Amino acid sequence: MPRIVRYYRFGDPEELVLEEAAPAAPGLGEVRLGVLAIGINNSEAQLRRGTYPLLDPEFPTRIGKEAHGIIEALGPGVDGFAVGERVSTIPMFDMARYGVYGEWAIVPAESLVRMPVGLGAVKSAAVWQAYLTAYGPFVAYSDPAPGSWALITAASSSVGFAALQTAKARGMKAIGTTRRRDKAAGLAAAGFDRVVVTGEEPLAATVMEATGGAGAAIVFDPISGPIVAELAEAAAPGATIFEYGALAAEPTPYPLVTCLKKGLGIRGFTLWEIVRDPGRLADGKRFVVERLESGVFDPVVDRVFGLDEIAAAHRYLEAARHSGKIVVKVRDE
Repeated sequence: MPRIVRYYRFGDPEELVLEEAAPAAPGLGEVRLGVLAIGINNSEAQLRRGTYPLLDPEFPTRIGKEAHGIIEALGPGVDGFAVGERVSTIPMFDMARYGVYGEWAIVPAESLVRMPVGLGAVKSAAVWQAYLTAYGPFVAYSDPAPGSWALITAASSSVGFAALQTAKARGMKAIGTTRRRDKAAGLAAAGFDRVVVTGEEPLAATVMEATGGAGAAIVFDPISGPIVAELAEAAAPGATIFEYGALAAEPTPYPLVTCLKKGLGIRGFTLWEIVRDPGRLADGKRFVVERLESGVFDPVVDRVFGLDEIAAAHRYLEAARHSGKIVVKVRDE
């Protein structure tokens, strides 16, 4: 019998239980996928721990929102897709209700996207969370001048690499930050024009030196906390600092004086802004797929686990040793 992942209480990765479950029938507007690969995201670890602010699951519950698979069944009212098609999910649904960890999953048809032929299941499961998160600040909400600079913190994440590729596609240069010296060479090889190892180098001064005093026109940051004051010092006049996460445990001070001097904007952003707006979502899908097809975008995958290793995949995620996406391969293509 097929297996799915559920958990029965908040806690450590070992709370993720792999158990047999007969495939369910899709309901109105839904499809059932035979899952080939799953993309692992920080928000799923937060949900498992009970620290994710947007969902309050009822136990037992499934988990996961990013997968690539083959359509096995169509629910009533589903048009435009056929059984046997390969598709990926955009993470635009309640993952406690529509969790994708497992050998099958029920998902809303509106979340499905056909992927470029030849991309493969593993990379096809590593696209939408990262590239649509980067799409908002670098495309939907910005019009960067060619040759201007982007500052991307926590650059070794899958979103960091997607932001790098998106910034380059927009004609920008990019500076990436990491806390780990052992990740710096990999970030430089991926295309960052300068890598700053925070804790070893002064962030603002290094950015200003690298940019010839211009500063960063777009700052893309999931950390928040005290680093925001340094990001403001590193920003160009009129720049926007996009805060898309809250990894720091400390409060986030508002750098009022620097913002006044430079005319800076500090803006919160989440993927929901794109996926809940049909027009922006359609534009974002088109933008990403076109660049996947042309090879401009190439998802960076750090490590692939098996479904039996789902707890190990979460432990690896939380250890923050990865550079790029962590993917669970469920079955061969």
